[in-house]
Formats: sequence, structure tokens, C-alpha cells
Amino acid sequence: MAVKFLPFLHKTLTQNPKSKSLYVSYFLNHTLSQDQYDPPFSLTKKPKPKNTTEPKETPDPNNDPKLPVKSDLPFDFRYSYSESNPAIEPIGYREPKRFSPFGPGRLDRKWTGTAAPIHLETDMEKLMEERNRVLGDPLTEEEMAELVERYRHSDCSRQINLGKGGVTHNMLDDIHNHWKRAEAVRIKCLGVPTLDMDNVCFHLEDKSGGKVVYRNINILLLYRGRNYDPENRPVIPLMLWKPYAPIYPKLVKNVADGLTFEETKEMRNRGLNSLPLMKLTRNGVYVNVVDRVRDAFETEEVVRLDCKHVGMSDCKKIGVKLKDLVPCVPILFKDEQIILWRGKRNQELESSTT
Repeated sequence: MAVKFLPFLHKTLTQNPKSKSLYVSYFLNHTLSQDQYDPPFSLTKKPKPKNTTEPKETPDPNNDPKLPVKSDLPFDFRYSYSESNPAIEPIGYREPKRFSPFGPGRLDRKWTGTAAPIHLETDMEKLMEERNRVLGDPLTEEEMAELVERYRHSDCSRQINLGKGGVTHNMLDDIHNHWKRAEAVRIKCLGVPTLDMDNVCFHLEDKSGGKVVYRNINILLLYRGRNYDPENRPVIPLMLWKPYAPIYPKLVKNVADGLTFEETKEMRNRGLNSLPLMKLTRNGVYVNVVDRVRDAFETEEVVRLDCKHVGMSDCKKIGVKLKDLVPCVPILFKDEQIILWRGKRNQELESSTT
């Protein structure tokens, strides 16, 4: 309004200067507010309505009547069953024992830092009878061939990938979820657990209650059984996060057992300067590594494994497994190279036979 009025005011004032004061007073009286505390051309804001609704109360997950979860599984809960050894006690922990990976107050078992042990003793005879009842009669050759042909191919939708963690606790829940709509589940194993496939098969059958009906290199088929009922599946509480690995005793000693310091140093230098027996890849299939190392120790005293791009963590896990499976003595982990010594025992056996 004021913008349109200004050209008219300018034209009128130039024609009749005497009426200048009249037009200015008219303009001020019709455009400015009468209130001295109200600034000119100010927009009044509408008051916001007050929120009378009360905030909703968020339910407390710790007050769930279903908690703590009670499970009848007859074994101690661990993060990994195939890649941990209960016989070796850790010397330290990287997190307090009170932090259970199952969550606070969500499990009726106490977390000890590495496991949640079972409280009650289980009757192994009744347990085996129940498992045999679920498995039912053995599969015939025709049923076995049909089952294997249906689930062994790589395009099978009922597949679980088993990595360097091995047979983990949450994997048991995944297996039973697949068993709701499928008779078997295909398990593809990669990484460090493939060094000992017998151990993987044992823990899969022992912890899930199924049966491995097919095994080809790193591919397994886990059968649920004839009388498996998904409605009566066991209660498996899930781990909410991966617990930190505890601190174990040092694997490689400064001086190997049975050798002096100079002999140990010489063995390490000889291993670093020798040709690698094998080149291992990250998340590869290591099924034949144990046999290759055993055959090499028949003629060689020190063996080097090239684990470039595998990672130092996996290198140490490979060394731990080879120490028990071959057996041998790891004497050096350096630059993703594993140096293995066949040990004093083999030398004594050779000298006694000659």
C-alpha cells in the first residue's frame, strides 16, 4: 500500500508545495501504528497452542516377564564352540566379566568371561535317546541321493556361511530357522576352521542335534531328522554382541623347548630364507594344509608358510591349530610368515630307528 502511494505523493508535492505538510501527516496517520510501543510494519505472531498431552512412557526392556531366558541346552554357552579350547585358561580379560554378551538380566546363567556354564547336570542317556528319536530311521540310498542332489549345489537358498569364527552360538539359531521349512541346510566352510573339518562336523552335530549326511571338501549338509518338530525346537538365547577375546599365554617362546638360544635363532633364519611350502589366501580352504606339512617334515626340519594378506590374527590361529594337528612347534610369526619346526621328538625317533 505504501509503495503504491509514494509515486502519487511525490507527484502531488512537486505540483503543490504548500500542501506538503498535509500529505505527510496523512501518510503517517494511515500507515503507522497508533501504539508507540509497536514498531512500524511489524507482524504479530499467533500464540502457539500449549501441548496438553502427557509424554508416553517407554517400556523398560528389563521388566519383560519373559526374562531371564531359560534354556535346556546341555552344554556351556560360548561365542565359538569349534575355535575355543575350554582346557586352556586365559591369563587376563579385555573387558569386565560382568558384561555378559547376552545382555543384562537376559539369561539365567552367569557369564564367566569366556562362557556361560550350565548349572544343572544332564542325563546323557536320556539326551541320546531323545536325539535318536528325532533323527529317526537312517535314510535310504534313494532318499540320501535325493536330499544331496537338492541341497548340495551352490545356488541352494538354504545355505549358511561358516567363517573364521567357526561354529558360533548364534549360528545354532540360524540352523533351526532353516530347519523350519527345509530338511537340511547347506554349510559352506571357509578360513581357519577348514584346517580341522572333523572338529567342525563334531560340534555341528553335538550342538544342533542334527547329522552331517554329506561332506565334500568344505561343503557340508546338516540333516535335521525324520521326526524333527519346529514347534518344539530348543530355546537358544542370542548373543547381542561379540565378546572380546581373552588374553591367553604366549604361543611362541623366545627359546624353543629342546633348543638353545643360538639354535633357535638359526632355525628362524633358516625358515625365513627357505622357499615357502604353501601360499595361503585370506578366507581360503585349508583342508590339505595339515597333510602337506606332515609330508614336508619327513624330509625338512623347518617349514615356512606364506600367509601374505591373510592377517596376523589368522596366522596365529593357523599356528595354534597346526601345533596340535601335525604336531609341530611354531617358532616365529613375522611379516605374515609362519615358521614351523618339527620338534625334537621326530629327531629322536629317527636316531632310534637308524
